[in-house]
Order: sequence, then C-alpha cells, then structure tokens
Amino acid sequence: MTGQRSKFSRSRLQFVAVLVLLPVVLPLALIALSMGLAHRAVLYALVWLLWLPRGKDVLLVHSDSPIWHEYITTQVLPLVQPRAFVLNWSERKRWPRLSLPVVVFRSFAGRREFNPLVVVFRPFARARYFRFWQPFQDLKRGYKEPVERSRQELFAVL
Repeated sequence: MTGQRSKFSRSRLQFVAVLVLLPVVLPLALIALSMGLAHRAVLYALVWLLWLPRGKDVLLVHSDSPIWHEYITTQVLPLVQPRAFVLNWSERKRWPRLSLPVVVFRSFAGRREFNPLVVVFRPFARARYFRFWQPFQDLKRGYKEPVERSRQELFAVL
C-alpha cells in the first residue's frame, strides 16, 4: 500500500513541478526558437546582399580525406570554384572565427554529414544542400552511382 501511495505522491509532485516550470520554460523555449530563426534570417540576408551581387552563390566545404579529396578537387571544385567560397575542414584551426563563410557554414551545415558539403544559395529562396558524405561512404563499398548522382544534381542546379 505504501508503494502505491509513494508512486501517486511522486507522480503528483512531477505534475506540480511541470505546472510550476511550464510558465518559465515555455517562454524561454519560444525566445530561443525565435532567436535561432532571426539568426538564420540575418545570415540569409547577408548572403543575398553581400555574396550574390558579387557572383558568389556557393559554399563548398571539403577536407583532405583520401576518400574524397581527389574527386572533390577534380570533379566538384571546377564546377563551383569561380562562384564559391571554399572552406577546407582540415584547415579549420586557421579559419577566421567571424568570417561570413565560416559563420554560414556553422549555421547551415548541421552536426552530421557536413563534409564534403555544397550549399547553393538563390535570391529569396531556401538554400539547397548537397551532402556528399553518405555517397562517399557508398563509394568505399563499391557503389559509384550515389556520388555521380549527387554531382549531377549539383550540376543541374548550377
């Protein structure tokens, strides 16, 4: 009987705690969400105002990995180089922290499968992402089609 009573007391206490904390947590969550959206909107505006008029509409991130370095430098980089900001993940210690390409990369790339990555920006439209990490994992297993398909999709957008 005491076990049931303590379960009931615990669940009642949890319910009260949620009721007390909800008015504090919900506004903080809404503020964080709106700040994140505002940050992304400001970055889009900066890209549209500073990059696009100069003919720069691509962000390419790659590394010196033996899995994809040669392919990226011979097949992808020539497609985008004149219109791209290029970041080498292997040299990230030397990246200036407050440069716009680095801030855009950190905001848009996410935490997974961000290398190699191509982000294509268009005026007043959402960015298009081309993540090459998984296709290169498939290439390691002998499947060449995903890498070529990703490159062809990128080529079609450019």
